[in-house]
Amino acid sequence: MTTTHGSRQFMKALSPQQTGKHASWAFAEARPIEDDVLLMARDRSAELGITPISEGTVSLLTLLSSAARPQTMVELGTGAGVSGLALMRGAPEGAVLTTLDPDAEAQRAAREVFGTEGYPSSTTRLIAGRGRTVLPKLSARAYDLVFIDADPLLLEYHVTEAARLLRSGGMIIIHDALDQDRVPKPAVREASTVMLRDVGNELRDNTKTWRTSTLIPTGTGLLLATKH
Repeated sequence: MTTTHGSRQFMKALSPQQTGKHASWAFAEARPIEDDVLLMARDRSAELGITPISEGTVSLLTLLSSAARPQTMVELGTGAGVSGLALMRGAPEGAVLTTLDPDAEAQRAAREVFGTEGYPSSTTRLIAGRGRTVLPKLSARAYDLVFIDADPLLLEYHVTEAARLLRSGGMIIIHDALDQDRVPKPAVREASTVMLRDVGNELRDNTKTWRTSTLIPTGTGLLLATKH
């Protein structure tokens, strides 16, 4: 991985221990080797001006899906199909992904990616719409996994809906949970950062709804929790 001028300046300001952590993060992010279908999805993302999840996040999502073995999944933020592909690759045969995005052009790109991978349309249900419109129409306690990569200002609503949609033992995964590394900095009070802090605390502290939660610094951060 090439170190940019900005990265060099950043690393100069870090303590030796922090520098080691940054190097470890960069090493872990560079480890996955992606195949032609994922690279195709990344190319389509670039063409559409979409920032997809990182290589390390793809790898982790596939592992989490493989461990959880979800039969039914909901994704908020289809993009060009990078994250959906990661989830489907880990899920058992016959699993169904319902994925939402208001950008119809992005969904066309994702449909092409899923088709190239060989997933029939019956297992990748693409819906051009927003969470506030579509989620209330989905059945309660009918899903095993919910992945959220959408407007952080709507995160509280999306998490509430996820809790309704998930079966007991189901998993919620929130992307960019560190808000581009702003969440750990108390002085940052941007609305998106505050929202992510509040949701992280809710998933940790609301033990009536959520059995356990964890925050993982892979990529730009993943916040995970399982439902009681």
